[in-house]
Amino acid sequence: MTIRLGFGAIFALLIAAVIFCAVRGIKSGKRIGRAVGWVNFATIIPLIGNLIIIGSTIKEIAIVGCYLYYIGMDMVMASMVFFTSVYCKGIGNGQQRPTVMYVILGVDAVQLLLNTIFGHAFTIEPVDVHGYVYYRMIPFWGQNIHRIIDYGVFFCVMLIFIIAIIKTVKLYRERYSIVLLGMLIIAFWQTFYIFSRTPVDRSMIGYGVFGLLVYYLALHYRPLRLLDRLLSDIVSNMNEALFVYDAYGRCLWMNETGSRLLDLKNDDTENVPAGLKKMFGDREYTKEEWSENKILGSGEDARYYTIENHNVNEDKKHLAGSYLVVRDNTEEKRRLKSELYKSTHDSLTGLYTKQYLYQCISVLLHEDRETEYSIVFVDVKNFKIVNDVFGSDFGDLALMQISEWLSTNVNEKCRYGRIAGDTFGVLIPTEKLKADRQKVEDELLNFTVSSNGLEHRLLIHIGVYEVDDRDMDVSVMFDRAHLALSAITGNYKEHIACYDKDMRKKVVWDQQITAGLSEAISKHQIMPYLQPITNRSGKVIGAEALARWIHPQNGFMSPAVFIPILEKNGLIVEVDRHIWRCACEILSSWKKQGNDMFISINISPKNFYYIDVVSEIKALVEEYDIEPKKLRIEITETVMMNDAQEKFKLLDELRNDGFIVEMDDFGSGYSSLNLLKDMPVDVLKIDMKFLSSSDNDEKARTIIRNIIQLSEDLHITSLTEGVETVEQYSELSQIGCKLFQGYYFAKPLPRKEFEEYAFPRAS
Repeated sequence: MTIRLGFGAIFALLIAAVIFCAVRGIKSGKRIGRAVGWVNFATIIPLIGNLIIIGSTIKEIAIVGCYLYYIGMDMVMASMVFFTSVYCKGIGNGQQRPTVMYVILGVDAVQLLLNTIFGHAFTIEPVDVHGYVYYRMIPFWGQNIHRIIDYGVFFCVMLIFIIAIIKTVKLYRERYSIVLLGMLIIAFWQTFYIFSRTPVDRSMIGYGVFGLLVYYLALHYRPLRLLDRLLSDIVSNMNEALFVYDAYGRCLWMNETGSRLLDLKNDDTENVPAGLKKMFGDREYTKEEWSENKILGSGEDARYYTIENHNVNEDKKHLAGSYLVVRDNTEEKRRLKSELYKSTHDSLTGLYTKQYLYQCISVLLHEDRETEYSIVFVDVKNFKIVNDVFGSDFGDLALMQISEWLSTNVNEKCRYGRIAGDTFGVLIPTEKLKADRQKVEDELLNFTVSSNGLEHRLLIHIGVYEVDDRDMDVSVMFDRAHLALSAITGNYKEHIACYDKDMRKKVVWDQQITAGLSEAISKHQIMPYLQPITNRSGKVIGAEALARWIHPQNGFMSPAVFIPILEKNGLIVEVDRHIWRCACEILSSWKKQGNDMFISINISPKNFYYIDVVSEIKALVEEYDIEPKKLRIEITETVMMNDAQEKFKLLDELRNDGFIVEMDDFGSGYSSLNLLKDMPVDVLKIDMKFLSSSDNDEKARTIIRNIIQLSEDLHITSLTEGVETVEQYSELSQIGCKLFQGYYFAKPLPRKEFEEYAFPRAS
């Protein structure tokens, strides 16, 4: 009775403990936790089976316990296979595939159940132990197969753990070894039970304990000694110097980096305080946590350190010790300084970059309110030619020489840098700039770059803006200094120009013109004025459409006031298109009234870059149903200065469609005669400036006479513009000019006045 009660109690306690571990493992949510849980759940079944066998005095009940025991062992082996596949994952040449083992164990469980029918696996017999009846199993061939399968699977699992111990790192080798040792003990204990044929299977205690061991090792065990050794190795070889102190401030240990820092031996911890004091200065040991930065040396040889003290507490009230970390940040500081320099300095010249220059100027202007400053914009004219002719290396040399020149003309109150490719910026005290102005002019007069026998004089212009509003954006200041360059004339001795209020007025005016253009066109404030064109008899046969702006505030505005602005920003295209449409509207109206006249419209050189001139003009003629020859196309020779052949094709296309092409200001340039032999034009408009000089009247008459004769020989109609006197009209008529235009006949007129002048009967 003692054996039955004793082992029953042991098995009951093991079952309770294994159930607890199984539930905790499953609830952990980890994959290894689930594997541990299944090992423990599987172990419960053979434990219950043995508990039934031990406690039963009835054969039928005992045999039920045997089935639970043997089939439960198949389940234990299956759970061990699953646990091993998870716990030893990654060990070996590939992923474990335990499916075959699961199938074999399942088949074995089935054949054990069939023992109820065939009786081929086992039976039980009663034995007397100390006067009490126990039931002992008598094995047959089916039971032997069961043992072979379970032992085979068990040894496969142990083999995997042996491989894991050989191949894994130190950190995991210890726990794999403990699991393997536990399996070996169970294997020997189980074998002893089989051969001893005792009625109580004591080896099941080993399975229960093994379940508890697996739970602890997989989920809670930490190899503290090994971890301590690994952490010690890591700390010893770390880049930071580490010094460990006890609660009383005595140095207990330092790593290799610390010993090298203080030039001490590893075990010479007594001299650590003196070494730290010598290197970083005296600091009383304290229990408070602190950190500070130290710089040793100066300039390029300076070294940078961060020192931190940290406490280690046994609990909230008691200090266990502390550790001091000394980090050498020198290389990182140098790298950051290098990156900062690269981000704030131009790579070629070493000067400040645009963004950093603006930032430095803004700071200085707000910090130094006493000094009057000026912004200087330095521009190298036609620098692209330098690169194209002499090469980029020579161009780089020129830029570096300019930067060196800037450096020699500044003082500590100046800030200067490279704004863009060939432009530089400087903030300089106004007093110094005025004192050095003549010196700078003289230096710029012969600023020459020489290299390997090559020599080139650079043309450098300087725009100056005297800072009168320190809160203004620095970029706007440089814009004003840049704007000052527009005041420099063609005088080669003039290199410096200053921004003034007139320039600002011009900028504001330009902005007003640009901003008001759209409304001016939509409300017909911009309109065509028609200047009459007459024949030899003085009859008006056509007109030239000229843009005029009747401004609601500024009144009548001469084209000289707004046309150059719009030419510069490209908006002249919108004005031209508006005038073309107005001209077509007038021609359409004249056609309905039976008035047979033409209107010449001007084509700006920029029109060809922004729109399809030919398509637009054709579309207008078609829209207003007028003859193409009534809308004459007037161009200047400057249109032909670029892409002449392409422009010739466009003019040919217009002429083929019936348009008449006029060349305006013939003779005002230098390439007209060269182009005339190829240029597809029908009318030459001769500039009267040939007669503007009384000293050369005879030469001028000879030139005009030959141009008119040349046009007749080329079958081109001649038209002289700018005729202001009866003498000019008479003389031009005598030498063969066919058409005339000028103030002698009429100035440009609004449409109504023109119609009254040209169609007196109709008026």
